[in-house]
Amino acid sequence: MQKTLLIFNPMADRGRSGQQASDLRAIVDEMGGADWQGTVYPAHATEIAAQAALKGYQTIVALGGDGTVHEIVNGLMKVEAAHRPRLGIVPIGSGNDFAHSIGIQMNPPVAMQRVFAGTPRPVDIARIVDGAGRTEYFDNTLGIGFPAAVNIRSRQLIGIYGFMMYFTATLLTIARNFDAVPMKVNYDGGVLDQRILMLTVGNSPREGGGFMSLPEAKLDDGMLEFLYVGQISQVRMLQLLPKFMNATHVKEKDVKFARTSKMVVDADRALPIHCDGELFAPYEADVRHVEITLVPGAIQVIV
Repeated sequence: MQKTLLIFNPMADRGRSGQQASDLRAIVDEMGGADWQGTVYPAHATEIAAQAALKGYQTIVALGGDGTVHEIVNGLMKVEAAHRPRLGIVPIGSGNDFAHSIGIQMNPPVAMQRVFAGTPRPVDIARIVDGAGRTEYFDNTLGIGFPAAVNIRSRQLIGIYGFMMYFTATLLTIARNFDAVPMKVNYDGGVLDQRILMLTVGNSPREGGGFMSLPEAKLDDGMLEFLYVGQISQVRMLQLLPKFMNATHVKEKDVKFARTSKMVVDADRALPIHCDGELFAPYEADVRHVEITLVPGAIQVIV
């Protein structure tokens, strides 16, 4: 009998996910049962996932949004590949971009049933290391510059959730006249040495609850997709915003795309950085150098 642990984030969807998790217990019991454990503080799911592997759990299920999945992925990546549990996802968060991209059912009861009856699929995971050696993994997207500034701004908003929260934060960040930062970016295909407003690196097409930033990104092709935008005006930023929602930004000359298996980024000032919507580097961390690498087929996700 497979040992399964369900890790539940009671604060997912701004604390509105508790009833949903409770409603799923009957389905879990029907499917053979599993153990449950709730998270209490930030990064708790990372600790739980890593410890669960040592206790012999073969499947670990994330009940939450992209943040919960991100934490659990970081816990799983602490485990040797040969002993790494499979990952199941039941999307009950405010942002479920990774689950959507990999084909997880957005209906939580159906998604829970698939956890017990679905098929594992290998997916790539990426790793970022800063100049101090601090390491974090991401499964979906990483944003440097403008996307991370939006992430910081979104944390200050109250009373709005999901896509509208990110959309509002984006408008407010544009209003601040966010400046491009001089960066040097080394990647498989060459070097960028210019002012960059936003740099988004991804394993998956969608982020921010519905922005199709990297429509060509694939979760299992052994490569990272990335886009970058140089210095542009506030008016041009507003013009591009709706295009990022429907993926027509791929036709815009101000938006450049490339692919790589690794990347090194250097800047002469602090870079704000998010990983899967979780803040990796606020301005005060003063991160100016990062290295990003892909780990192909690192985690088996049940779909």
